[in-house]
Amino acid sequence: MARIWRHGKVAVALATVLAAGLTACSSGSPGSTSGGATGTQDSVDAALKAGGTITYWTWTPQAQAQVDAFEKEYPNVKVNLVNPGKANDAYTKLQNAIKAGSGAPDVAQIEYKALPQFALTGALVDLGQFGFTSFETEYTTSTWNSVHVNGGLYGLPQDSGPMAMFYNKQVFDQYKLTVPKTWSEYLDAARKLHAADPTKYIAADNGDAGSTESMIWDAGGHPFTSDGKKVTINLQDEGTKKWTTLWNQLVQNKLVANITAWTDDWYKGLGNGTIATLVTGAWMPANFESSVPDGKGKWAVAPMPTYDGGQPVTAENGGSSQAVLKQSGNAALAAAFVRWLNHGNGVKVFVQQGGFPATNADLQDPSFTGKAWDYFNGQQVNQVLTAAAGTVAKGWTYLPYQLYADSIFNDTVGKAYLNSSDLNAGLLDWQKALVDYGNQQGFSVNAS
Repeated sequence: MARIWRHGKVAVALATVLAAGLTACSSGSPGSTSGGATGTQDSVDAALKAGGTITYWTWTPQAQAQVDAFEKEYPNVKVNLVNPGKANDAYTKLQNAIKAGSGAPDVAQIEYKALPQFALTGALVDLGQFGFTSFETEYTTSTWNSVHVNGGLYGLPQDSGPMAMFYNKQVFDQYKLTVPKTWSEYLDAARKLHAADPTKYIAADNGDAGSTESMIWDAGGHPFTSDGKKVTINLQDEGTKKWTTLWNQLVQNKLVANITAWTDDWYKGLGNGTIATLVTGAWMPANFESSVPDGKGKWAVAPMPTYDGGQPVTAENGGSSQAVLKQSGNAALAAAFVRWLNHGNGVKVFVQQGGFPATNADLQDPSFTGKAWDYFNGQQVNQVLTAAAGTVAKGWTYLPYQLYADSIFNDTVGKAYLNSSDLNAGLLDWQKALVDYGNQQGFSVNAS
């Protein structure tokens, strides 16, 4: 699930551990990500049979039901479930435990964008040694690629966030707006809506790193590339400029509401019609149900607009994996739990509890795609969302220090939103800060 990052203590913790971790990632060290170890699942099966106790850190709402089901299926295994807080709090605690050399869980939920940073510190177990590389064809391409770092497999995908456009059908009908199929039509709808009622906006956007990255991804941008310690950053590439050409018109003309995502005001705006659309990941329907009760019966889902009106294309927003920590005293049992969560019966429980899976079989299951959502007036929302999962643009990669990058987003790009000014200037400020930081941490970073 997508998270909002703010600068602060997490950035300090990340910088400290990443700097130390780069040394540990030299060839032949415990943290080496080269080679991509492969093996069999025999030790995992044996660990399940032997039993034991492991600790699992996660903030997912489905976790308790999954743990209960796992312990019922394997009564000789005890899973201590810990909610370490939302993503930023969880990562700070995890980094502190890694730095201290003790206190980390056996298994942790780690978002795709965060996985490279933890893998580079040598903190995670390469699951290839347990034969998990054989699962490749069972996951969507984008999520499978997201759990690999320099040839190693450092987690199994849990969920995915292919993007779609959630829109307030009541507002669209009231103001006779056509559901946009292109971004040009989206811009026209934004102008028409705000002119008709200045209290209403096509979207709320005051600068969110995850949303910006996903929108650049959707536009065909590839601003971040890395090969080991070599990193290139280009936040003015063709795809990035395509997105800013569109979004600048919304920001500079104040056609998007300056409401911070995931706040009470944001949920209120989704419920009362102030915010007319939300372009985000496929995990959002359950959040609408639980957090926007006033929106029930008002909202619908459509494919993400395209730039040229041609074949559908989308991106991922959010999504998490489960990884095994090197500090685990029983890595094989921890890996067995990760396998069950994301490759076994745990996926069924996850879906039953409202999760959006990353496994192809579950995404194609008629009971999943055909589910009629009461909240969305009986619309079979998952049909739109699973179709989006098959049209995710290829080739996107995150920085090996993406968590730090997101933590300083509001200090750079965020100012452009605040001042309703050129997003490109903010992106260049962000780029400079990221180049400087990466070089300080031992990477070889160039801006192209």
